[in-house]
Amino acid sequence: MRLQDKTAIVTGGASGFGAGIVRKFLAEGARVMIADINGEAAETLARELGDTAVAQTVDVASKQSVEAMVQAALSAFGQVDILVNNAGVTHQPAAMEEVSEEDFDRVLAVNTKSVYLTARALLPHMKERGTGAILNVASTGGVSPRPRLSWYNASKGWMITATKAMAVELAPAGVRVNAINPVAGDTPLLKSFMGEDTPEVRAKFLSTIPIGRFSTPEDMGNTAAFLCSDEASMITGVAMEVDGGRCI
Repeated sequence: MRLQDKTAIVTGGASGFGAGIVRKFLAEGARVMIADINGEAAETLARELGDTAVAQTVDVASKQSVEAMVQAALSAFGQVDILVNNAGVTHQPAAMEEVSEEDFDRVLAVNTKSVYLTARALLPHMKERGTGAILNVASTGGVSPRPRLSWYNASKGWMITATKAMAVELAPAGVRVNAINPVAGDTPLLKSFMGEDTPEVRAKFLSTIPIGRFSTPEDMGNTAAFLCSDEASMITGVAMEVDGGRCI
C-alpha cells in the first residue's frame, strides 16, 4: 500500500500502459482519475475497478479540457498528489520528409504540449501544498531513435529534457518529476510503431530487446508506482529505461 491516501491523475489511462498504471496505483491504495480522450472506455474501466476510480474525458492538447480535468480531480479528491502524463500518439513509420504536417502537429500537441498544459493547470496546486510527483511516460525512442519514427522520437526526446528541466526547477517547491522510457509493448500503439503487425515484423522488433519480450502494462505500473511513491523521495529528474536492455 505504498500509495495509501494518495490521489492521482493518469492521462491515457483507459488502455495500454495507462491502464496498467491505473490498476497498480489502485492496488497500492491510491484513488485515481482515469483521464482519456475515449471517455466511454474510461467510464467502463472505472466501473470495473470500483469506487476508488473515477473517469474523465480529456483532450490533453486542449487548454480548456486539461483545466476541466484538473478541476474535476480537485472536486473529486480534494487534492492531487500524483500526475502521470501517459497519453501519447505516434505517426505511421515513414521517411521524415513524408510525414504530413497534420500528423506532425498532432504528435507534438499530444506528446509535448500536453506536458506544458498539465503543468500550467496543476502546478499552482502542488506548489501551494509543497508536495507532488509528476511522471512523464517518454520512450526508448527518445534515447535510441528507430528509423522512420523521427518526429515521434523527437517528441519523446523533448519529454525527457522537459522532465529534467521541470525537476531542477520544481525541487525547491517539493515537487518531484521523473520519466519512464518504455520499449514497445503489446498495446494499441504497437501496430502504429511497426506499420504492420505480422509475425515477421514482431520478430524483428523483439530481436532488438535483449530480454526477448515486449514491455507490459504491468511493467509500467510497477515502475510508476515506485517512482511516484514516498520510497522514491530522493529521486527526481530521472528518465528510467524500462526496456529489457534495448538502450544498452
